[in-house]
Amino acid sequence: MTPSCPALLLLALSLAAFLTLCVLRGAPMADLLVYRAEGAAVVHGTDLYGFTVTEWHLPATYPPFAAILFVPAVWLPVPVLKALFLAGNALLLATLVALSARLASRPLPPTPLCTATALALWLEPVFQTLLFGQINLALACLVLWDLTRPAGARAKGLALGMAAGVKLTPAVFMAYLLLRGRVREAATAGTAFAGTVALGAALLPAASADFWTRRLYETGRVGKAWIVDNQSLRGLVARALGDPAPGLAWALPAAVVAVAGLGLAARARRESHGVLLAACTVLLVCPISWTHHWVWCVPLLVVLLAEGRTRTAVPVALVFTARTMWLVPHEGTRDLELAWWQQPLAAAYPLLALGLLIAYDSATGRRCAPAPASSPR
Repeated sequence: MTPSCPALLLLALSLAAFLTLCVLRGAPMADLLVYRAEGAAVVHGTDLYGFTVTEWHLPATYPPFAAILFVPAVWLPVPVLKALFLAGNALLLATLVALSARLASRPLPPTPLCTATALALWLEPVFQTLLFGQINLALACLVLWDLTRPAGARAKGLALGMAAGVKLTPAVFMAYLLLRGRVREAATAGTAFAGTVALGAALLPAASADFWTRRLYETGRVGKAWIVDNQSLRGLVARALGDPAPGLAWALPAAVVAVAGLGLAARARRESHGVLLAACTVLLVCPISWTHHWVWCVPLLVVLLAEGRTRTAVPVALVFTARTMWLVPHEGTRDLELAWWQQPLAAAYPLLALGLLIAYDSATGRRCAPAPASSPR
């Protein structure tokens, strides 16, 4: 079965419009340049965590295993690498849409798949992922592919563990699997993750020691946690209090959300709900969740639409396309000086995720509540 001509035309127009914007903006793809520099550090034996690149002075922030995977990027000219990343991320977006449909147990035929991909390109997290040359779509695809494989599939959990080895946040899904009683899958994922750590230590011993004993805990290396780019609870609290280091004012709510969110994920009746609740939880409680980390909005929207929850899907889609965080003042330290009415605009994603967690908890509470006893006659 092939997609219809209108669907293919919509996809072609969407990609053409995006490429035009990339050309007009110069397509800096700053994160891609960091990945290439990481690969170069491995090839040339230089300090993996001692360099900065681009005009924004960006350092390496991923585990050594990731830098090993980035080595092939060194062999390609930058323009070719950018083109390949754009094409690859476009294909990964289509893959993520398809995997999201599989998560919802509603496989998509080619025509709606092309249409959904064309529209999903303009969701702010997806748009930024392509613009920055990020790997968020690849990691989300690895995680979803693994989690949606049939029960008992060979080496199920392996891809999840490798994703966590590249960027630590997918490790939360190991906890999710344990809480769901899927110990074998969690153990496979944990073993795979340990393998990535061991490989990094074997090939890059100095960098591994540096990362796991020091760099991992330097959240400031990743960027300023209080800027509007950060759509985590920490960013929300920092901006609301006007305090760049909110400390316990952020840590305590984050701990509560972590326990509550993973608890909801563990008890979810549907696998799709559990996965999405776990994803929302990790994005909320991570010290930094840049807007492009929220590519999990794609499976969220697909699941909502597959379940016929259009009245919920529409406002969710609006939140992820409106780009409200970029409408408030955010030059210099103005992120910390926002008026009260600007705060929701600056924290649209975490507020939405919190709302979804609360709504889900309320809905499951109503379903589980015992029926009222009939009054005696």
